[in-house]
Amino acid sequence: MSIFVIEFKFNENIMKSFEEIGIEKNILTAIEELGFENPMPVQEKVIPHLLSDNKADIVALAQTGTGKTAAFGLPLIQRVDTSSNKTQHLIISPTRELCLQIADDLKSYAKYKEKIKIVAVFGGASIEHQIKAIKKGAHIISATPGRLLDLLNRRVVDIRDIETVVLDEADEMLNMGFREDLESILSDTPAEKQTLLFSATMPTEVKKIANKFMHNTIEFTIGKKNSGADTVSHVVYTVQARDRYLALKRIVDFHPDIYGIVFCRTRLETQDIASKLMDDGYNADAIHGDLSQAQRDVVMGKFRTKHIRLLVATDVAARGLDVNDLTHVINYNLPDELDIYTHRSGRTGRAGKEGISIIISNLKEKGKIHIIEKQIGKKIEHKSVPLGKEICKVQLFHLVDRMEKVDIDSNEIDEFLPELNKKLDWLDRDELIKKFVSVEFNRFADYYKNTPDLNKPADERGSRREDGSRGRNTNAGFTRFFLNLGSMDNIRPADLIGMVNDLSGVRDIEIGEIDIKKSFSFFEVDSEYKDQLLDAFNQASHNGRKINLEVSDRAARPQSGGSRRSGGDKPFNRSNRTFSRSDKPSGGSGRSFSKSDKPSSGSGKSYGKSDKSSGGSGKSYGKSDKPSSGSGKSYSRSDKPSERSGRKTERKFDSNSNKRRSK
Repeated sequence: MSIFVIEFKFNENIMKSFEEIGIEKNILTAIEELGFENPMPVQEKVIPHLLSDNKADIVALAQTGTGKTAAFGLPLIQRVDTSSNKTQHLIISPTRELCLQIADDLKSYAKYKEKIKIVAVFGGASIEHQIKAIKKGAHIISATPGRLLDLLNRRVVDIRDIETVVLDEADEMLNMGFREDLESILSDTPAEKQTLLFSATMPTEVKKIANKFMHNTIEFTIGKKNSGADTVSHVVYTVQARDRYLALKRIVDFHPDIYGIVFCRTRLETQDIASKLMDDGYNADAIHGDLSQAQRDVVMGKFRTKHIRLLVATDVAARGLDVNDLTHVINYNLPDELDIYTHRSGRTGRAGKEGISIIISNLKEKGKIHIIEKQIGKKIEHKSVPLGKEICKVQLFHLVDRMEKVDIDSNEIDEFLPELNKKLDWLDRDELIKKFVSVEFNRFADYYKNTPDLNKPADERGSRREDGSRGRNTNAGFTRFFLNLGSMDNIRPADLIGMVNDLSGVRDIEIGEIDIKKSFSFFEVDSEYKDQLLDAFNQASHNGRKINLEVSDRAARPQSGGSRRSGGDKPFNRSNRTFSRSDKPSGGSGRSFSKSDKPSSGSGKSYGKSDKSSGGSGKSYGKSDKPSSGSGKSYSRSDKPSERSGRKTERKFDSNSNKRRSK
């Protein structure tokens, strides 16, 4: 594949009109009604090329929300031959939402273009209805890969003579595992077709698709390749790990008109944060992989109409969402793959509007912040979490602004004025203002009264926290654990980290100081995972000896050098420490941890899901009656009855492996 790269920087002083770049009159009328004025950068470059006689393939690298749909949609509509009923143009996108959005947009552009038939095909809806629509004729099909492949296998859709194939959000489709589907679909298309690939980033997988199926390609890069949109500003708030949710609430309260997406890493975290926000009175809800399509549609319907102001989502669930006018994107946690940050931030600042991407970070993510800065080519502004007094001030003036702008229906209110004046005539002007404002303002003033500064270390706080507890000098966001295993049990720091990672099932729990003694150990873990860790170690064993994992009564001292992620490269603190009686074990708790008695084979870690041992590399999680084979650590659950509960759960750990779990 030969590629001609054109980097294009938009110059507002020499803007062209849609008419100048070749759009015909009946389409111009439709898009003017939609509020289109001048082409956006990607449209100004792509549209003339698609309307010309040059049929070279196109790779267009531009952020989400930069007008890509119109860039390919307007010329495709103009090129449709309505005298033929065959399918001429195919648009493939990763999700149902984006597929529908593209079809709806194209129908709007074609409002005055008679006889054009546009059909959307996607999973989660009746395939029979979609088949009927296609059989009536479909000049342009907007499809998701899975449903399109199904229709091709049924011989309902014929793409052997297709003129144009558009791959929209190509990087997202490959991230979602659609590579094989895409290759199967593209293999059925004619070699002489024109292929258009639109993507926010250009990772290796996208390049492989382009090299295999595209020829004589022209690449348009709007802005810098893989960079963030110019209309998005980036802000980071750094807090202790345990204060992340409190910081989220303060950020939301500090922006009263916020309309945005809160990104979390996991489904459980997504549901947890959304539930907490709703319980605390925020207009929020969640979308994640456990929702049915009908439930997802209900949530998205409320979000699009702004009945929900905050949508809490995983990256997978949010892929393909096309929602306009988002003011903020909040990264409750940074994504594991930092390239995904570019997609997250691209959800706001669309169509030339300003947007803000916010990161809630902890102290040990400075390295990730620097990587993101290099990736997006921008400096991320560090801000302090708003104080309660600052939030109250913002909310007060927001309330005043709402009062100033409220519409008054004099016809309905005038008849009540004499009685209202009589009721309130004992109040002077200032008292009246105070009382009306306080009706709404008091709840913020009461809530944030005497709340601590989240920007200070935990050991410097003593005020009431928003969760109702008192500030303590116990730790800096970490919980200290006692473990009744030590050096005499061949436990080393790397082994302990492996236990935490593997038994909890979370690969990046933050671990603080590790102090291994002869017969017992102490270690510190991010407080957010306290209950999860206690449950994970429940009934584990080590060489037939039950583990006693408990929260230590002794307060963990503040971190002087910062904690580390499990699997990090920093040396462990092996300083000798003395412990009070509260650090001693308080008796067995039924938690045990054991080594596997059998040598492991194969590579990687494996966890059986059946009654037979599993082999090979990779990881799988589940219950098994036999130890899994594979080098490294292995765990299993036994279904034999126990004295306590009639069911014995035993986890086995091979401590012979000294390797930390990689991130």
